[in-house]
Amino acid sequence: MIQKRFRKIMFISLALILAIPLVLQPVFAAEKKIKNPPEVESKINGILVVDNYEFRDLNNNGILDAYEDWRLPVEERVDDLISQMTLEEKAGLMFISSHYSANRASCTEFNEQYDKLCESDVWDTTNRWAQPGDPNYEFDAPVLDASGTTEGILDRNLRHFILRENPQADELAIWLNQIQEVAESSRLGIPAVITSNPRNHINDNLAFGFSESSGVFSAWPGELGFAASRDAEMVKEYAEIAAKEWRATGIHKGYMYMADIITDPLWGRTSGTFGEHPDLAAEMIYAIVKGFQGDELSENSVSLTTKHFPGGGARDDGKDPHYLDGNFNPYPTEGSLEKYHIPPFLAAIEAGTSSIMPYYAYPSNEFSVDQGLPWYSETEQFEEVGFAYNRALITDYLRGELGFKGYINTDTGITTAMPWGVEDLTREERIAYGINAGVNIFSGEPDPTYLVNAVNNGLVEEESVNESIDYLLTEMMQLGLFENPYVDPEKAIEVVNDQKTQKKADEAHRQSVVLMRNDDNLLPLENKEIKDVKLYVEVFAASNAENITNGLKKTITEYDHKITITDNLEEATHAFLWVRPRTSTASPQIKVGPETGINDVERINAIQDAVPTILAINMTSPWIIEDIEPNAAAVISTFNVKPEAIVDVIRGKYNPTGKMPFTIPANMEAVENEAGDVPGYDEDPSYVYVNKHGDAYGYDFGLSYDKGKGKPDHAGKPGKPAHAAN
Repeated sequence: MIQKRFRKIMFISLALILAIPLVLQPVFAAEKKIKNPPEVESKINGILVVDNYEFRDLNNNGILDAYEDWRLPVEERVDDLISQMTLEEKAGLMFISSHYSANRASCTEFNEQYDKLCESDVWDTTNRWAQPGDPNYEFDAPVLDASGTTEGILDRNLRHFILRENPQADELAIWLNQIQEVAESSRLGIPAVITSNPRNHINDNLAFGFSESSGVFSAWPGELGFAASRDAEMVKEYAEIAAKEWRATGIHKGYMYMADIITDPLWGRTSGTFGEHPDLAAEMIYAIVKGFQGDELSENSVSLTTKHFPGGGARDDGKDPHYLDGNFNPYPTEGSLEKYHIPPFLAAIEAGTSSIMPYYAYPSNEFSVDQGLPWYSETEQFEEVGFAYNRALITDYLRGELGFKGYINTDTGITTAMPWGVEDLTREERIAYGINAGVNIFSGEPDPTYLVNAVNNGLVEEESVNESIDYLLTEMMQLGLFENPYVDPEKAIEVVNDQKTQKKADEAHRQSVVLMRNDDNLLPLENKEIKDVKLYVEVFAASNAENITNGLKKTITEYDHKITITDNLEEATHAFLWVRPRTSTASPQIKVGPETGINDVERINAIQDAVPTILAINMTSPWIIEDIEPNAAAVISTFNVKPEAIVDVIRGKYNPTGKMPFTIPANMEAVENEAGDVPGYDEDPSYVYVNKHGDAYGYDFGLSYDKGKGKPDHAGKPGKPAHAAN
């Protein structure tokens, strides 16, 4: 009896013990508060309150779906959303179209070349690259249009847009908020992702697909200027600052940066790279990805698309694959692909870049030697299709060998204007070929109907579409867009106009200036010398030189009141000339002269003969400078820099520290003899330009002041950056 009673007491006690956690569970749950719940904002649909937390009711059904619940793992949310999407909604997510505001006025303000694009929603890609009658024009490219907001989002289910305009920060924020409102009004409320090319660099050559704007955000030197600074910590800080500016205005994703290595000096896209050395470029790319994205994507990140895999710098006489006669990559040097071109992409992968963009070109078997790749055979080293169509390079090599975990974002127009290697396929077949090769999103494509047709016709499995959608929705959720895609226009102005930020940018400008030559210690012109100086100033540029000259003179006098400028060369004691050549992808030229827009070389030399001249050359390409460099008294290289930074160097307020990010070729003969897949520092010594003092203007060359005067600090030897890809 006692034992029975004891067992009963023990059973009740055990039951009570087991019941305690269930009784106290609400108490524990109440105590286990989420410390920093996300800020949730909706403008169209309602807000759900569950367990005292707010959630957006994106599909407006009055209940909390898994994809709306930010407390759940992203994988679970994505799976739930994919299960609710139609094929048409999935297809729309896999295309990214250029986008313009209703008035489009700002487009022509910066680049009159694209008037047609500004005036109409229709954009014929053949007008960008090759005209009928041009030898490059050999096929009919379908018309691409820039999709309107309502039609694009609600009818075509598009969610990715490339921003091509340059409004002020508050106007931009208001406009992008309106896009998000349209997206929120859709069936599932999937937000929009706004993408842009670089916006924070000084650039007087704004062009479609290269650099979309300049002057609204904090203004930093060009990418080559970052490379010249050799300061990866500064570059990372820049990226963190730019990310804040972009997110404040409603931009979430960057088509940047170029990990391409310059191995052909004629290539017209040099200015967007970090130069010719793979270790330096790797260091810059790693820093910039970490700065924009952080260690993990979050509501504060800007996700990046690193481009152009596996490197666009390997060219044939500088010809670019935007054009038919430059549509291939040559690798005439054994092992050059992995030695020179791949390391910056490895750094981007190590840093966690969200996506990678393959280039238009195809790898040429005819113009390549063995690159030591695992699929090499004597009959065919490469499949000769554009890199985005190349499964061996995208899926087997980039993902399999190099370990890339992000998604593949094509370059603009690979199924229309530049379908190299698949010209004979239909639009549906090209899209299917790309997806089966590993592509996850197509750029410059506003019509997902072709993908829907491809699936319905059995060219692509819907499961392959789901795999791509998984990548894209995951990025959206990690960026916090499902909780709050909206921004405050007033805060956007405050963030973008932060003067402390611009002071940091100004320091970067100074760091980027490279002093190349300083005869008889002409520089710096310190206070004891400047009082006797009358400075003649002139800019030589491909266009608008007179206005640029007037603006430069005004800037100099306002920035440094001790400098006296004269317009009379006869009374001048010194001259400052800023030569700003320009090349293009269409007709690559690098000799400073009429070919690059500098029509009066004789005048440059006449001025240099008349007075001691400080010659600054804007080195957006490795220019052939043999016709203008010898007569200068001092030579400075700039990389899209503010003129105030040059003044600080000339006046000795800043001791120049910049180093050349590429090699200056000796002459055109040297360029003709160089290998298109090998950087200048590894070419024959005869390749490099040598000045009259015997200094070779090679990679890493730069002078600095010693007690106010100049002395060589480097002499063309490759540097050893702190970070190099494993």
